[in-house]
Amino acid sequence: MSRNQQISETPSPSDFGRVVVLYGGESAEREVSLVSGAAVLASLQRSGVDARGYDLAAGGLSGLEALAPDRVFIAMHGRGGEDGTLQGALELLGIPYTGSGVLASALGMDKQRTKQIWQALGLPTPESIILSPDADWSAVVERLGLPMVVKPVHEGSTLGITIVDSLEALQAAYREAARYDAAVMAERFIRGEEYTVSLLGDTELPAIRVEVPSGFYDYEAKYHSNETLYHLPCGLEASTEQALATLCRQAFDAVGGRGWGRVDVMRDAEGRFWLLEVNTVPGMTDHSLVPQSAAHAGLGFDALVLRILATSLER
Repeated sequence: MSRNQQISETPSPSDFGRVVVLYGGESAEREVSLVSGAAVLASLQRSGVDARGYDLAAGGLSGLEALAPDRVFIAMHGRGGEDGTLQGALELLGIPYTGSGVLASALGMDKQRTKQIWQALGLPTPESIILSPDADWSAVVERLGLPMVVKPVHEGSTLGITIVDSLEALQAAYREAARYDAAVMAERFIRGEEYTVSLLGDTELPAIRVEVPSGFYDYEAKYHSNETLYHLPCGLEASTEQALATLCRQAFDAVGGRGWGRVDVMRDAEGRFWLLEVNTVPGMTDHSLVPQSAAHAGLGFDALVLRILATSLER
């Protein structure tokens, strides 16, 4: 099936019944989730879907059950929404939901275990190690080199991430990451271009090359800066972009991803691609990458939201 055929298949709004858009929660990504959820809810209502929003932090699962949803659109980012716990609860309640299941969500939220799966399958990802408060910092530098990236293992939106340029800065970076997560990792830094590939059903959407004047695609660059550049088309030759899409599909399938998601990649000076992470509930804000890529493929925001919601019908 061609890309255009695949993405044009959108069920009728009446097929979905009562839909609850879950957003908010209590993770460090709460504010982004509120914006994503509001955009998704407004879109569904424009499309004629019987949809309402619900902040899980307001009334928990009992409040959700009281709304008697036929299905749920998950717009909760980070822990409690993207890590398999919410997916498990919805499975127990018998409520169909969008996106990946319990295992893929849990793996996607765990950057280190995602890497271990990729490495076992021979997929390229930068070398990394788990850090501890009593780590041999000099040995870490010797193994990974400088600069390196220090990040929380179970966090998203680049929260707590630092690019470390010196041995002296390594411990401070560890402490910053540890503010967000008890598990902290250091990763070999890949100098080059950053790409992201969105996946929708069986379709890989056009790749985006992200260019940030500061050189670091951090929280500010993702959600607030108007200086971040998103190159669509991404500038790769067609065969190279196809190879990137194939790699990202392999990476997504490796963790058991389904429905929709996004894979982030670096390309080094030699043209080699390196997998960074999987996002199983990507952002849907006005700065977000999945809507941009879908629009470039001819799929507007409202149609995209319906296509994502349609993944819940597969359950």
